[in-house]
Amino acid sequence: MMNTTARYCLAAVMLSGMWLAGCSSSKEAILPAGDSTMLDLWQHRSGSAQQGTQAREALRRPLTGPERQGDRTQAESYSRTQESELSQQFPRLPNPDMVMYVFPHLADGSAPVPGYSTVFPFYTHTQYALPGERTEAL
Repeated sequence: MMNTTARYCLAAVMLSGMWLAGCSSSKEAILPAGDSTMLDLWQHRSGSAQQGTQAREALRRPLTGPERQGDRTQAESYSRTQESELSQQFPRLPNPDMVMYVFPHLADGSAPVPGYSTVFPFYTHTQYALPGERTEAL
């Protein structure tokens, strides 16, 4: 029975032998020299040239009416217009405020301070709605 070290050595020798055998093919066997161009080689390897031409012609067909309209509608949704500039893309979410009124008083007993109001927002950061998110019910 072989020990594990001998097995690993045998496996390494076999793998390196297969790796070297894979690299031993000649350039002429893979890519024969001749008058053929890369296009000829490509068409020969990938099937008949007629099949490739038919597939390319199917992909190069003109657009139909609905396809043209769909592309225009999609392009208009991404472009900036006067209407889209007037409506906000990211409207601000409501942030309730607490308004407090400070009555007139004397600071340090001698300096009069007039009355004023101050506002404290409930949330520390301004939150924005995502495009299309409903803000009417908030």
